[in-house]
Amino acid sequence: MSRLKLIPGRIWSMAAPRSLRIQLLSRSLLVLAVLLLLIGALQYVIMKDFLYRNQAETMTSQMRGLPKELFGVPGFVPERWNLRVPELDGEESSDAPSAAGRAMDGSDHPGNQPLLFLPDMSIAYISEDGEFTDWTGAADRVSPQLPTEKYAALQEQFRHSGHSGYEVVQDETGREQLVVFRPAGGPGAPYGLIQVGKDTAPLQSIVLRQLLTFAGLSALALACGLMLYLPLLRRTLHPLNRMVRTVEDVNAGNLSIRFPSRQGQAEIDALAHSFNGMLERLEVSFDSEREAKEQMRRFIADASHELRTPLTSIHGFLEVLLRGAAAHPEQLEASLKSMLGESTRMKKLVEDLLLLAKLDRRPELELRETRLDSLISEMEPHLRMLAKQRTVRFVLTGGVGGRYDANAVKQVILNLFSNAVQHTDPEQGVITVTLTASHMEAMLSIRDNGCGIPPEHLPHVFDRFYRSDSSRSRSRRSHGGAGLGLSITRSIVEAHGGSIHAISPPGEGAAFEVKLPLNAHCGHCK
Repeated sequence: MSRLKLIPGRIWSMAAPRSLRIQLLSRSLLVLAVLLLLIGALQYVIMKDFLYRNQAETMTSQMRGLPKELFGVPGFVPERWNLRVPELDGEESSDAPSAAGRAMDGSDHPGNQPLLFLPDMSIAYISEDGEFTDWTGAADRVSPQLPTEKYAALQEQFRHSGHSGYEVVQDETGREQLVVFRPAGGPGAPYGLIQVGKDTAPLQSIVLRQLLTFAGLSALALACGLMLYLPLLRRTLHPLNRMVRTVEDVNAGNLSIRFPSRQGQAEIDALAHSFNGMLERLEVSFDSEREAKEQMRRFIADASHELRTPLTSIHGFLEVLLRGAAAHPEQLEASLKSMLGESTRMKKLVEDLLLLAKLDRRPELELRETRLDSLISEMEPHLRMLAKQRTVRFVLTGGVGGRYDANAVKQVILNLFSNAVQHTDPEQGVITVTLTASHMEAMLSIRDNGCGIPPEHLPHVFDRFYRSDSSRSRSRRSHGGAGLGLSITRSIVEAHGGSIHAISPPGEGAAFEVKLPLNAHCGHCK
């Protein structure tokens, strides 16, 4: 028998581009890489905001250390204090040092020196009417200038609720600076803004170093994950590998293999359960197919044998007639009677075969309300005629009925009674027909006191053309039987939704019991 492959070849290969292991590994690492990328981006945003905010708080604290004269002295007027850097507005005042300079360090400053100096930072003053003045005084740094509307909005915020945020802007040289603001006047004094800025390049350098460190650690984590994930995947997919090898061993002649139902993985266990169910159905299907083929082989052989016997007899009688027996009236009549008997037997055999074929094709029964006791009583004269000298007893319960096909039930009774007649003594034989009823079904029993049926043959008495021994075969042939009557009987009973079985206690003959539902409902009925 050809090998039945449930899957085409091996489905597992480490080098296969569609390998489940490679797909799981690549997709898992891809998900991990995406998560690390999102974490890195989130870390960059959070760290950058943290560093900028921390730097802004530091610069705000440094602004609190500037001279009080700049921020809270009543009557403070920037123009009177000459807070502009001389070299920025072109004025020469070397002989009149600024009072603010003296306030800061207690000494006179040349007019070409910056008035205020904060390391690595820029400082500017914005008057209340929006005039911008850069106080930085360093050649390599300038204070970035925001739009006038922005300064006006900041001053308005300081008047009402204060402002503790920061801004990131670019100066004229293209450098990015972080700037913070503070009101220039105190309570009751004219308002203006002091702007302090610092280059963000050092902060960005810190963020970039942290980002590069995280990227390196992420790459190392992915490499370690790759090395650790491969053996884990191999171990995790071991049950699936085992299932693949088991499936490859399955073929049409070896369907008894089953997968372990407990392998420690719910999905694999469910797959194994499904495969076991499929293999069980396949095994049952193949066994049924083999049994059906064997039955068909036996049926064809038996049918050929049964048809060959009458055809051989008719052929022989025709040869006898052709050789001159037709000229002798006695031989002619005997030959014709024999041919008539054989043709009748062959006709009955063909009719039985056609009936069996019809019953196999969803038989249609004409169900009507039928009383079984009345039906058997109607058949009693015919049955007694078939029994001849045998004793026939009828034990019938009245009022037993249901929806049955009367003609089909008559054929059941006639087949079973004829079988009992064939296997009982012509003079000492006793046949008992019993009809009883329970709450749900009617039971018809036909018992005889014949030779009985050996126990090993009881399961096969309803098989087509089945013969238990040569004597019974000769008995059937002598009475025109072909071994199809009981098969027809079983098909009719099952079409009514009932059942039939044979019992044969040793030395007590044989009995056939038919059970029919009292209210038959059949899908094959009209």
